[in-house]
Amino acid sequence: MTTTASPIRVLEFAFTGYPVTDMARARAFYEGLLGLKTGMVWEEGDHAWIEYDVGGHTLAINNGTAQWKPSGDGPAIALEVEDFDLTVATLKERGVRFTLEPFQSPVCRLAVILDPDGNSLAIHKRNAPAHG
Repeated sequence: MTTTASPIRVLEFAFTGYPVTDMARARAFYEGLLGLKTGMVWEEGDHAWIEYDVGGHTLAINNGTAQWKPSGDGPAIALEVEDFDLTVATLKERGVRFTLEPFQSPVCRLAVILDPDGNSLAIHKRNAPAHG
């Protein structure tokens, strides 16, 4: 099998998008609970596209198309948090559903939660670098 160089050159991730069914409820979760700040906001009638700029990347939520449905079965964005234990405690206190309880791996601490529509999000904290 011969391998040739691809003419495709990916420059960056443009955004990660999550479909939602109830925009007010989703915004309360992403902005109110997670504390994300809005970037670009597009609203037309009952449809909206809301972007949150986080660390040089964009997370977008939208309710504009019936073909894009919420799901906890697909990929999940991993949100790097400042204080893992405080974040987990806050989410549990607020009744957020965990599909993967917090655990320690060799490289990080991780838990997986669901947003109000059932989309998966990982809560993540990298381990401190080892000094040798």
